[in-house]
Amino acid sequence: MDKKLETATFAAGCFWHIQETFDQINGVTDTAVGFSGGEDGEPSYELVCGGDTGHAEVAQITFDPALVSYSDLLEVFWKNHDPTTLNRQGQDVGEQYRSAIFYHSEKQKELALKSKERLDASKTLSNNVVTEILPAKEFYRAEEYHQKYSEKHKG
Repeated sequence: MDKKLETATFAAGCFWHIQETFDQINGVTDTAVGFSGGEDGEPSYELVCGGDTGHAEVAQITFDPALVSYSDLLEVFWKNHDPTTLNRQGQDVGEQYRSAIFYHSEKQKELALKSKERLDASKTLSNNVVTEILPAKEFYRAEEYHQKYSEKHKG
């Protein structure tokens, strides 16, 4: 019997960090970094860093919902970046570093919206959440040297 895998796509600043974070989650079967959310049909790292493509740096996660729920992945997403800063994470500034959830189904959309509402209502953050929740667009895989970057450069 084949497992039914699902896809999640998150933007949370530099894609190296978010990929490394999700690679450690039991039930995540694969991750890839790339770009999504913009209009440029052939984005490269250099173009996206220029800030004119509309794309965000994203991690696309393949997961087994029998082992980890989408809601669990949302919790990891919220806890591993600052969802209250617009177009910035730490020293990384620009729309390519924005906080965004790109949903792949109506169920993911509903869960993401409710999760964002709960986080805002909890008042655990000093500012309101600015994370965008948008339908998934084309995912453009980043150049190979960006894939598993943190793993390749440990030491």
